[in-house]
Amino acid sequence: MDTKIAVLSGAPKDTARLAKSLRDRFGRVLVVRTVPGRSPVRFMFTNLPRAAGRAAKRSTVTADGEDMNLLLPQWNLRILVVDQAGDAALVDEIRAIFSRFTTVHIHLAPEPIPPASRRNAFPLPPRPVRVGRAARTWRRGDAQARLAEQADAVIVTRRCLDKDILARAAARLQPTRSNTAGYVDVIVGGQYGSEGKGKIAAHLAKEYDILVRVGGPNAGHTVPGNPPYIHHHLPSGTLHSSARLVLGPGSVINVEDLLKEVSDCGVTHGRLTIDPNAMVIEDDDIGKERETLQKSIGSTAQGVGRATIRKIERSGAKLARNIAELAPFLRPTLDVVEDAVSGGGRIMLEGTQGTGLSIHHGCYPHVTSRETTVPGCLADAGINPRLLRRVTMVIRTYPIRVGGKSGPLSQEITFGEIERRTGRDPGALVRAEVGSTTGRKRRVGEFDWDMVRRAAFLNGATDVALTFADYLSAANERAHRFEQLTPETISMVEEVERVTEAQVSLIATGPGMRGIIDRREW
Repeated sequence: MDTKIAVLSGAPKDTARLAKSLRDRFGRVLVVRTVPGRSPVRFMFTNLPRAAGRAAKRSTVTADGEDMNLLLPQWNLRILVVDQAGDAALVDEIRAIFSRFTTVHIHLAPEPIPPASRRNAFPLPPRPVRVGRAARTWRRGDAQARLAEQADAVIVTRRCLDKDILARAAARLQPTRSNTAGYVDVIVGGQYGSEGKGKIAAHLAKEYDILVRVGGPNAGHTVPGNPPYIHHHLPSGTLHSSARLVLGPGSVINVEDLLKEVSDCGVTHGRLTIDPNAMVIEDDDIGKERETLQKSIGSTAQGVGRATIRKIERSGAKLARNIAELAPFLRPTLDVVEDAVSGGGRIMLEGTQGTGLSIHHGCYPHVTSRETTVPGCLADAGINPRLLRRVTMVIRTYPIRVGGKSGPLSQEITFGEIERRTGRDPGALVRAEVGSTTGRKRRVGEFDWDMVRRAAFLNGATDVALTFADYLSAANERAHRFEQLTPETISMVEEVERVTEAQVSLIATGPGMRGIIDRREW
């Protein structure tokens, strides 16, 4: 069972009632509080789960974040409630501690809290020097406003009964989701790659039992962190979940780079499965692509296409099963998927590159060497399409292509123009927008509505993840909820939904993992 972390803030009597309601309704709910004034954070609780045994002799027991991460999987909890989080910085620290779990911050407010724009119009007076009752009240109000700004959900208690508050909190936490039927969700790019699939995949990864990736090292998926990490082989949720990892039979592998990534991420033999039929890149494949494709079509020249040619020609192709170093990881993907589905497992399949680079549906010859749409990804992974539940198509507010002769780009503009529109520092986007694999500067264009419409049809998109909303307005970086986005951004989201006939369920508003607005209903 996947434990959800519920962080509650607001009036202590309200959060205590919600914590009790969650425990009474769902069972297997543990309520803890943070030890005041402790850094790093320690958690205290008076009633340990039964799974903890009878070893604890003290009435109050504390544990640090490392201990909690080790104990939670053993305790088989539905929800860990962290009650009475008193300030925004503490909530951020709790999120960081439980980064491998889904954390939902719920703020309970007796009255509606006005948006920041309205509060800023009538700024509060400078903080009083004297620490009297009025000063303490002012400070509490300021802290509550900040908590409300960053919360995933704000519930106005004056307008809700306890059962209403419980219903809304449970909807966010989803503690009763059935595991009786396995399914597959797919993440796919809707443009020319570099849409931000890595960040979206990492955000969703905690909800799945198995993460599958296809494609090859010509695609780099960047996941925010300190520092950020670029995955060329492993699924993007590797560092953000405990799920099992699978590289399907259609994957193309650079053995040296894969083993380095495995080492970097601390992946064990038992966690990673590589299909024996996955293709292996050889040095000669890379050399030939550098001589030909790199100059003619702006290829990343990682050897993927040449290796695929040898596999198709059956001319001395080297597969994963021929590489001794990969032997501990080898197992047919079909066996892993079948075992997972029969046990009600949840699988996320992460595609690489984008629909505009599809060898069949892109602008040939400026395409990649594989089918990048959902049907192609399912085939590369060896997954039955009847298992498909959701398709999340990731698109950017301004599509990009790699630099050089990489093919047509509708209404090409410059990053300088985007900076001018949003008031950013000159050169900031040029420095940021370089290829994850090649390091080459990128090209950028206006949002291509027709391309997005076609991609949604080809992929059967049920959901859209819109990324780089901060490129529409720097103000979007401060948004944690949909209504906090600028009016122009909200209008674009609504238009994307009309054109794609799919809900914009996820919106990336900034560079960090916190910068995602999650509007999903699943």
